[in-house]
Amino acid sequence: MCDLHQIAEKEHSITTPSSFAEVLRRHRHAARLTLEQLAEASGVSARTLSDMERGRSKGPQHRTVTALTDALGLTGADRKQLVELAREGRLRDRWTRPTGLCELPRSVDDFTGRAAELAWTNELVRAADAPGAAGVGLITGSAGLGKTTLTVRAAHTLRPDFPGGVFFLDLFGMSPQPLPPTEALSMLLRALGIADQQIPGDVAGRASLYRSLLRDRRALIVLDNAASEEQVRPLLPGGGAGKALVTSRRLLAGLEGVRRLSLGPLPLLEATELLTGILKDRGASDEGSALWQLAQMCGGLPLALRIAGNRLVSRPGWNAADLAARLTNEERRLDQLSAGDLKIATAFGLSYEQLADSTRRVFRRLALVPGRNFDAALAAVVGGTSIEGAWDALDELVDLGLLQDSMSGRYRFHDLVRLFARDRLRDEEPAVERDALTLTMTSWLLRMATTAGRWFEPGYGRPNRPDPDLADLSSEEEADHWLRVNVDSWLGALRHLASVGRYAAVLDCAESMHWFSDRWMHAPHWQEVFTLAAEAAEALGDPARQAGQLNLLAWVHLVPREDLETTLRYTAQAMDLATRSGATAQIAMAHHTAAGALRRLGRLDEAIASEIQAAKMFRADGDIDRYCQCLGALGTCLRDAGHYAEALEQYLDLLALLDDDRSGLTPSTVAFTRPIALARVGECLGLLGQRPEAISKLTEAISLMEQAQLAAPQARALETLAALLAEAGRTGESCHTYARAAEVYEAIGDTEASGRCRDLANPAP
Repeated sequence: MCDLHQIAEKEHSITTPSSFAEVLRRHRHAARLTLEQLAEASGVSARTLSDMERGRSKGPQHRTVTALTDALGLTGADRKQLVELAREGRLRDRWTRPTGLCELPRSVDDFTGRAAELAWTNELVRAADAPGAAGVGLITGSAGLGKTTLTVRAAHTLRPDFPGGVFFLDLFGMSPQPLPPTEALSMLLRALGIADQQIPGDVAGRASLYRSLLRDRRALIVLDNAASEEQVRPLLPGGGAGKALVTSRRLLAGLEGVRRLSLGPLPLLEATELLTGILKDRGASDEGSALWQLAQMCGGLPLALRIAGNRLVSRPGWNAADLAARLTNEERRLDQLSAGDLKIATAFGLSYEQLADSTRRVFRRLALVPGRNFDAALAAVVGGTSIEGAWDALDELVDLGLLQDSMSGRYRFHDLVRLFARDRLRDEEPAVERDALTLTMTSWLLRMATTAGRWFEPGYGRPNRPDPDLADLSSEEEADHWLRVNVDSWLGALRHLASVGRYAAVLDCAESMHWFSDRWMHAPHWQEVFTLAAEAAEALGDPARQAGQLNLLAWVHLVPREDLETTLRYTAQAMDLATRSGATAQIAMAHHTAAGALRRLGRLDEAIASEIQAAKMFRADGDIDRYCQCLGALGTCLRDAGHYAEALEQYLDLLALLDDDRSGLTPSTVAFTRPIALARVGECLGLLGQRPEAISKLTEAISLMEQAQLAAPQARALETLAALLAEAGRTGESCHTYARAAEVYEAIGDTEASGRCRDLANPAP
């Protein structure tokens, strides 16, 4: 095996005219610099430079090479040649071919967790005994997940079941020169007892002999780190007694007749147990909370956990809290996850080096996305490519385990992989380009959010694609979905653009969210959205629009937060600004929102007066949609005052207006308001003792609310319905409805109401 590799290396040296050492030395001489002068100019030590020029360091890190090329003034082809030679050297230095007869590596004593995965390997072996069952298991996953460790552990456990032997072969899938099938077959045949002179010379002959041996020999072949289907396919048993376990960072989707196991990170509890096992023999005492924090920062990656544990074992003076404090700094976390020749960044780097240049660019730039996940449309914007190019890049990244995908068409990084991508971006793209890219991406996100938000404005119709650069949203449902799943990203974009003074874009976006916020009223971010927008309006010197955002802040404190005094403070500020600027609509809105706070404070006469004033102003302005809201609020004031019959009449008048095609109300307002008005009718009927009619109206309203995704009013209506059902003696239906109310309250974050309903759903005997 080693002889073949040495021959290959000699052939490579003959065809490669220059090494990194030779090229570096030639450029230094051409620049008329001594080692010491180049060291001073580049910031790289003279000793390190000497090691490079003598060939002892064949593949320095990218940032080191960049410093050297800058110091030498290299550009164009010369710069690219030195960078590529360093990259080839890094890869070449990591790989050497093994010798021996494919002996299984030792299993680590502190192996932890993976019970389900080990059970899968056991079941695979047993199921494979059945006729027609696959005898090959393929274990895939990204770097650092412990695929090899798991497979070696399973193979040791299964050794008694394989009297014909258990054999291990590293296929060097991440090497620039993966083990060729002909060489791999030669090694396996020798391990199976075939003399050199009996081994056929071609791949087909070797594969045939190999399969014939495994047909009757109960042996387990572990093929680690497979590069491709073409490499591994000739190495698989053809059926019979012999079995195989294959590991790969790639999905190897083209392999047929194999059973697949996709490995994920360790759960937090098992990750903490692994750290505890690694540290069991060291003298220091480590707090469980610190180990838990370490496990979280390692993201459940066994390699990262191993590195963290080994660092602590090798430094008795440290404790887990010290290392956790170091890892808290994201800028340094990958550097800290290094112990001897174990480096988490190196593991990721091997996968990164496999990517096409265009995919590398998409990968590192995706680190700029502020949200936890993203889709192909955003990847195309960030990567500066077409949507088709984005799909290709995302497929390649998923195939190598550098991204995780989901059935919904969204992608996400593992936390540590995101940090690695961010490091690559910082090292490989200038700061000015990163800043420009961030501005491009955040501007796109905010334009998307603004377009999506406007779908819910009264009278808004589908646009004729006003911005062809944006993803197409063809309905309210699509707009709603986009805003919810991308909230982290567009909110991050809003923050960034506010910080760089893009106030008009920030304000436009927040204003477009006015009506959508009613649909998602308990989302936690509305205070930040409308605060940033109010500050943007103030910076733009626009008091009318500032009043609008202050009114929305008042709404946030009225509805989701129920901070009534703060609500009144914001409406007073809005009223002052709106009055000074003549913004009649915002004066009316301040009256309407203040009325809601006054009602809840029990100041019903003031609330009714404010609501009537708002209704008059909205009607005079021709704003029938908001006039409609005021009518409903007046009904609520009358209900709270105990005037149930008058409140019922008010709500019935509102329903009649909603059902009148000539009213001028927009369809979206009707769709939003009608189920709430129906629920209020049901409440009033119940308070008037008309229980069957009340139950009917509430049931209809709840169904409509669920369709419109109006979670907050739905929860309240469910609780009211459950109480009416209990009064009617329909105990089972009541308990079920209370349970549904508890679930909806929990979903909107109202834990107090959820607990109350859960207790009523499960009454004490």
